[in-house]
Amino acid sequence: MAGKIKEMIDLIIGQRAKGNPMLERVIKSKLMLKGVNPKKYDSGSPDDPAVLQKLERMMHTLK
Repeated sequence: MAGKIKEMIDLIIGQRAKGNPMLERVIKSKLMLKGVNPKKYDSGSPDDPAVLQKLERMMHTLK
């Protein structure tokens, strides 16, 4: 299913930032430091299992 990475990135940003634009930028920077560039993915991007695994780990640590 294409676009799963984009959905997960949006979910992580939405949960953590809660609409605060400054926090959104900080979270995007943290994602980039962990090897996931949010600008690289859109709803049509193919899903890379390694990136999905990274994002799943991030989601579990954010809860």
